[in-house]
Amino acid sequence: MEISTNQFTSLNGKTALVTGGTKGIGRAIADKLAQQGAQVIVTARTHPNEDDLLHHFIAADLTKPEDTTGLAEQISEKFGSIDILINNVGGLKAPSGGFSTLTDGHWESELQLNLLSAIRLDRVLLPTMIERQSGVIIHISSVAARQPLWNLNMAYAVSKAALNSYSKSLANELASKGIRVLTVAPGATKTPPMEKFVADYAASAGISVDEGFQQLLAQVGGIPMGRMAEPEEVASLVYFLVSPAAAYLTGTIYAIDGGSLPVV
Repeated sequence: MEISTNQFTSLNGKTALVTGGTKGIGRAIADKLAQQGAQVIVTARTHPNEDDLLHHFIAADLTKPEDTTGLAEQISEKFGSIDILINNVGGLKAPSGGFSTLTDGHWESELQLNLLSAIRLDRVLLPTMIERQSGVIIHISSVAARQPLWNLNMAYAVSKAALNSYSKSLANELASKGIRVLTVAPGATKTPPMEKFVADYAASAGISVDEGFQQLLAQVGGIPMGRMAEPEEVASLVYFLVSPAAAYLTGTIYAIDGGSLPVV
């Protein structure tokens, strides 16, 4: 019997939720999944411009338990259930400078955004996946979890390292229930927040943006491929992992960093 390649790549009939899906990596993932046939829901704290509204949008601040519950209720009412969950929301909010600059509030804020928002959303959406014995969850982490820079991203890196550990634990728990859980860890990616981070770093150091970028690259040992990733490149990896072609993959962290991690 001949098997169609499309059988392993199509997302037709699947419903996907992408958090933080209105810009940057999240937007690229939402667009890619839609191109491959999925019905895509995106969520973010603020409503995008109507011209940019290509997917079904639900406003939610996932650092707030009540917003997470409300999001799950709206999805249940309008779509029934989710087949693919992309926990992409996150970011670096805490100041640089090391341990002495970080207050309890900074740590709590970083953990809420980068760890607890994903845990909270998984918890409300998993029951229907378990009931159907089917689903894929992707947690978007960062190579910073394995290569933290104490002077730039300490709290962020710690929160992403915790996300990696949680994701692996969840994958082990859910594998026998037909649900796959994977982690994607981008390195430097050309998004508006990253470009702002580089610009702010350069301004604080009194150097040009290009010099700032080169200094940041030097701190992580450089990027062998010599450039940042495009959001669409991260999206392509995510698409493969949620597709039937990756049916035997779970519990793994996939770094997409142009070779920057200096470890095997």
